[in-house]
Amino acid sequence: MKLNLSELKNIKEWAKCGIIIPSFDILSIRENTHKNPAWIHFGAGNIFRAFPAALLQRLLESGEYDRGVIVAEGFDYEIIDKVYRPYDDLSLLAVLKADGTVEKRVIASVTESLKADFSFSEDWSRLTEIFANPSLQMVSFTITEKGYGVNKDDFNCGLSPRSMMGKTACLLLERWKAGGYPITLQSMDNCSHNGDKLRSGILAYADAWVKSGLVSRGFNDWLSDENTVSFPLSMIDKITPRPDAAVRKMLIDSGFEDSEMIVTSKNTYTAPFVNAEETEYLVVEDRYVNGRPPLEKGGVLFTDRETVEKVERMKVCTCLNPLHTAMSIYGCLLGYTRISDEMSDDDIRVFITKMGYDEAMSVVTDPGIIRPSDFIDAVLTKRLPNPFIPDAPQRIATDTSQKIPIRFGETIKEYLSRGLDTEKLVMIPLALAGYARYLKGIDDEGNPFTPSPDPLLLQLQEIVAPLSLSDPQDMSCLKALYSREDIFGVNLYETPIGSRIENMAAELFSGVGAVRKTLHKYVSLF
Repeated sequence: MKLNLSELKNIKEWAKCGIIIPSFDILSIRENTHKNPAWIHFGAGNIFRAFPAALLQRLLESGEYDRGVIVAEGFDYEIIDKVYRPYDDLSLLAVLKADGTVEKRVIASVTESLKADFSFSEDWSRLTEIFANPSLQMVSFTITEKGYGVNKDDFNCGLSPRSMMGKTACLLLERWKAGGYPITLQSMDNCSHNGDKLRSGILAYADAWVKSGLVSRGFNDWLSDENTVSFPLSMIDKITPRPDAAVRKMLIDSGFEDSEMIVTSKNTYTAPFVNAEETEYLVVEDRYVNGRPPLEKGGVLFTDRETVEKVERMKVCTCLNPLHTAMSIYGCLLGYTRISDEMSDDDIRVFITKMGYDEAMSVVTDPGIIRPSDFIDAVLTKRLPNPFIPDAPQRIATDTSQKIPIRFGETIKEYLSRGLDTEKLVMIPLALAGYARYLKGIDDEGNPFTPSPDPLLLQLQEIVAPLSLSDPQDMSCLKALYSREDIFGVNLYETPIGSRIENMAAELFSGVGAVRKTLHKYVSLF
């Protein structure tokens, strides 16, 4: 079967393939959405198709809602050209369950796909039309944490900026000119205080434009008033790896033909299908100024700002993200290419289990609506060991320097602020010591490997350049690494664990096989 609207008419053939197809009137939904758009999403990547688009599909299937979502991509336009438009904006979602079963479903909640850039005049005109429409309620984002950054050189481009924040500000300017209709901008990215980052990025452009006389103060006042433009917080969690060759083969064997795996020129790994785990969480601050789709009927948990902050802190600082980062560092060093395989490694499994239960859980934030113990139990016993989730430590290790401050630094700061005994911290220091060895780009067998992309990678690799796999050696160069508050949240040498981390790093650098030897030594203490 091929992925297009015409082929969806062959209901019996899709059933033979074991693929669930939409039961709602796709063309009617598309027509209604085109005239009365309510939701547009920026970031056409895998997580969008596997989660927000899929949960909206549930509403459409149940008849609880009558409009789809419009998607726009502002960074990698090949995604639109190669994954959306050739397949009539449909995609196939393969949900990989821990029991070994796979649910295959065609997602048809996306009604149109657009390239968010001035150079695509027809698409940009459509975007301005959407933003000027009073019916628009929500603009959501999955653009990664880097997408919220502001490049001040971009201010020299006037009202034709290149960044996603600048382009969004331009579209909001069109909405303000059309009547200043209220709107909610909802980040769904996996980063701390995502709504605040989104607000800060957009206001930076508005402020610059007001100061340069490009727009009036009224636009800035409208954007700054959260009764007219709101930026709720959210916490999102769903493991969505790159398209996997084994999943592709399974789809082909079932009769699904459109399974080409694509790597764009910007190094985006994508395909007409997306594979993801079954478990998912989306907790959102319920602060919408122009209404919203009834996403709670699709599984979204709406709550207040304080609860979202607690859920996000629970996940990012304790129950998932630190474990992910620690096992990605050591997984790369020990030659693993699948997270699930790492969970069969006794040393790594004990390493992250002790880190989570014994160290991080001592200062966990309990949000109330999700029990931390239930969350981490699911992570360690169901989610990470799931052999049907083809996730890789190399993917998780991307941008590690940007993740460490919240994933480990916050726990360390909590220990210090509460006066807790930092001697209890062993696994967290071991994870941070492993980071220096990871930056060296030499695995435990002494072979070079390429660390995952990171904006600070070359800079940090210069710090560890003097080190080699020998014992003993001068480790003083690491002071330039572990004293950096921007990476670790604190100057580790001003804490009781700084020298301990350096000593652990010395053990990890002591020769071929030192990573396994050191890891086993410390996990065996318990």
